[in-house]
Amino acid sequence: MEQYIKHKIRSKNIGTIIGWVIFGIFAAIALAILLGYGIMWLWNWLMPELFGLATIGYWQAIGLFALSKILIGSIGCGSSSSSSSSKKNKSSSDKEDMNCNDFSKWKQYDKFWKEEGESAFNSYLNKDSVDKEQSEK
Repeated sequence: MEQYIKHKIRSKNIGTIIGWVIFGIFAAIALAILLGYGIMWLWNWLMPELFGLATIGYWQAIGLFALSKILIGSIGCGSSSSSSSSKKNKSSSDKEDMNCNDFSKWKQYDKFWKEEGESAFNSYLNKDSVDKEQSEK
């Protein structure tokens, strides 16, 4: 990965790199402003009508977003700092299994499903129905 980054940077001049950095900063600021106003607009549109809550301002909307990120955490495959420390203790094979962007095993999954999947699924359903019948007795 490091070689890839070096290769990409060598092909660009310093002005282009600085331009992209400045563009990225402005884009992040614009996204933060739109996010804050979007949350504020949705809150002020829905919450007073539905639940009788007070309206909020821009900074309260940003605070609400920050609070929700703290309480709920990230969505998707991203990892938080608390889970990254637990990942350090796992072996490298466990890390590969936890990577939700790893699609290298899909070919084996498709092959397995074609060969054994349907029969394995049907045997699981039969086992599950037997377990339910025994638990009802």
